[in-house]
Amino acid sequence: MADVKQGASRPAINSRLENMRNLSPAERRAKVADAVSLDESEAEVFVKGGLPLATANGMIENVIGTFELPVGIATNFTVNDRDYLVPMAVEEPSVVAAASFMARIARSCGGFKTSSTGPIMRAQVQVLGLGDPHGARMRVLREREAIIAAANAKDRILNALGGGCRDIEVHVFEHTAVGTMIAVHLIVDVRDAMGANTVNTMAETVAPMIEKITGGTVRLRILSNYADLRLARASVTLTPEALKTEEYAGERVVQGIVEACAFAVVDPYRAATHNKGIMNGIDPIVLVTGNDWRAIEAGAHVWASRSGRYTSLSNWEIDAKGNLTGTLEMPMALGLVGGATKTHPAARAALNILGVESAQELAEVTVAVGLAQNMAALRALATEGIQKGHMALHARNIAIVAGAVGAEIEKVAGALAADHDVRADRARELLEAMRMGGD
Repeated sequence: MADVKQGASRPAINSRLENMRNLSPAERRAKVADAVSLDESEAEVFVKGGLPLATANGMIENVIGTFELPVGIATNFTVNDRDYLVPMAVEEPSVVAAASFMARIARSCGGFKTSSTGPIMRAQVQVLGLGDPHGARMRVLREREAIIAAANAKDRILNALGGGCRDIEVHVFEHTAVGTMIAVHLIVDVRDAMGANTVNTMAETVAPMIEKITGGTVRLRILSNYADLRLARASVTLTPEALKTEEYAGERVVQGIVEACAFAVVDPYRAATHNKGIMNGIDPIVLVTGNDWRAIEAGAHVWASRSGRYTSLSNWEIDAKGNLTGTLEMPMALGLVGGATKTHPAARAALNILGVESAQELAEVTVAVGLAQNMAALRALATEGIQKGHMALHARNIAIVAGAVGAEIEKVAGALAADHDVRADRARELLEAMRMGGD
């Protein structure tokens, strides 16, 4: 698979691909490939399963096969005045449709605006057996330059790319079972990598030096998935006019979204589901690009708890002009190089569809999609309820479970949705009646 195409070298695209819903998978694939100049071999990756068994066998242990998820394309996204087509690997109905619809509303108001910090990761070196932990902390800090130099000597390629260990921190902790310990943090710019292997190697490299400096015993030498120095941010501002529906005035929708978010801010039971909705937009992109979605989830939920209480990742407010403003800031440790992003053919093709230039840009687009997904859920909750749209899309799954095939799927799903009665037994009844009647 070719290297990721850089966004700067690709002509601007139009993410407003109309009539996608009514096309066949092959027609959608061709339309996306044409929009982003994806060559035929890359487009076909998504037909052939995406991952050859021989490649899979080299990625993990005891391989017996591969497991597929649907890959859809979220359309209409405008981020920092540039259009993106966003591949998403997800099994849940309504996710891709909801993101695309909210992006369409947002683009009419200027789209999403994003920013991010540098690609900074932490490695932790745990030191035990210290009689003078605060004194040990000072000794480590005095040797800051030597420790940084030792860490950087292990990865000259990263240094040549402008990355490398930048600083250290030393934290003192008390624990009733093991006593006082210190944790030495290596602060590392990992450039376009996720960075796990890089920082882990650096931590192991400097561990003997830290033992000698402190007089203690090093135990753990491992990265932290709480990437609090690697943040991505997205915001969107929407007019009431853009949010109005046939049943609800725009101002009513704006107020409802703000009130729904307020519930998640104050109540962790609601926040858990609220944040899951955000991750509905984020995880599918992380997954399809071959990144570590477990690391992203872990970092997100620690970030949501950083005040000491679990709360909403996003904020929704009403500005001075009466517009709805949504913001989302969270850790986002994504990479374009290394791991599955380099070895998985479908991940490479997905990155080429996105056309991002850096890991930071990938992180920013991903957070924008998370904010769009959050907006979709809150808008539904604030108006007709979450089930109306979701169950209409879920009806296709129920039709398949009932045994519908080919054209029968859409007929049964349409009838279920029209009756607002999406149940497997009802789907079987409809299917049987269709087949008996020759319809």
